[in-house]
Amino acid sequence: QVQLVESGGGLVQAGGSLRLSCAASGRPFSNYAMGWFRQAPGKEREFVACASRSGNYLNYAESVKGRFTISRDNAKNTVALQMNSLKLEDTAVYYCVGGGSSWNSCGSGTDVYYYWGQGTQVNVSS
Repeated sequence: QVQLVESGGGLVQAGGSLRLSCAASGRPFSNYAMGWFRQAPGKEREFVACASRSGNYLNYAESVKGRFTISRDNAKNTVALQMNSLKLEDTAVYYCVGGGSSWNSCGSGTDVYYYWGQGTQVNVSS
């Protein structure tokens, strides 16, 4: 079992930045690909970004490419999401996820990830 706890959400103006962090405990962190999903009110949960077990392969949703950066630190059991140039449509609950066993790839489907955090709210205002 892996426990994931997110932090760093909050209110920010459009164009601003936020950094989300996720701390993992339980089974070895490096056993899993890690990522972030988000869910806006009235919308389905959607993939944001993921990092492979090695951290060498990173994958992003088209909507956040060039603005968001995912990183992981296997020594510290943490994964972060740096969000820059935030837009109103980035408002959502952001979930840290873990799962999958490939060393150099990670997927964008919700079924890949079997560990989910409780979520942290990000609100972007105009």
